Amino acid sequence: MTGRLNHPLRVGRIDYANAWPLFHYLEDYTEQAGIDIVLKVPAELNRLLREGEIQVSAVSSFAYGMNDKDYVLLPHLSVGSEGKVNSILLFLKKPIEQSPPERIAVTTTSATSVNLLKILMKKHYELQPEYEPAEPDLDRMLEWADGALLIGDPAIRESWENKGLTVIDLGEVWNQWTGLAMTYAVVAARKEAVEQSPEAFERLFKAFTASKEKSIGDLTPLIQKAMEQLGGDPAYWQMYFTCLNYDFGPKQQEGLSLYFRYAKELGLLDHDVNLHFYKEESLPNR
Repeated sequence: MTGRLNHPLRVGRIDYANAWPLFHYLEDYTEQAGIDIVLKVPAELNRLLREGEIQVSAVSSFAYGMNDKDYVLLPHLSVGSEGKVNSILLFLKKPIEQSPPERIAVTTTSATSVNLLKILMKKHYELQPEYEPAEPDLDRMLEWADGALLIGDPAIRESWENKGLTVIDLGEVWNQWTGLAMTYAVVAARKEAVEQSPEAFERLFKAFTASKEKSIGDLTPLIQKAMEQLGGDPAYWQMYFTCLNYDFGPKQQEGLSLYFRYAKELGLLDHDVNLHFYKEESLPNR
């Protein structure tokens, strides 16, 4: 086998602002790396990767945890924070110390964030509220719930409003409680696809790394894009992208492993999760 596919690698892209640095320049490498970028919502990308319809994708960390035996992680690529994440926010009608929430509306768009909330509520705050899935509309969510979890662009927009609500940043709480980083999304590939096409994955990994480094080296294009699409000002977006972490070093790995252990302890996962990494030197010679 030559290591070249007879068709492009299909790569899933999440088009949330927090993942832009991984993907912003990736399209510049589509021909060189032999890839076809598939833009879908996270839940759909999770499904496509699980069913083998795409070979590699940015996916929620929890989706990796559910399928870790079938996937490998691309190293040095993730979306996380060591402290505030600014876009995974719990909005409460009253401070949690004064009035513990009994009912929380949770976004339908992120299993990682919902399960992070459940872990923090149970193990950190020692609370057991009811969780009910809802579309990400804060005003409607709070019509019937004591709190609402929003992520991504809706969370950012609501954080700019002053509605008299208590706002809890889950990344900040996790870091203060554990001392570790939290990783919300990873780049995962199907094991058999990597084994079948090692040279194609080597090209893809180099393209991903180059895209990330170019984005982080100069945030100006991302800041401009964010202001055009989402609003806000340069200072906010400079802070936002700088607070996020796009590597996947020891502290990120330790934090994610702890998240998975707690998820299993609380019955959110039914097995222990291991972090399997793509390593060029470990690929079979073909």
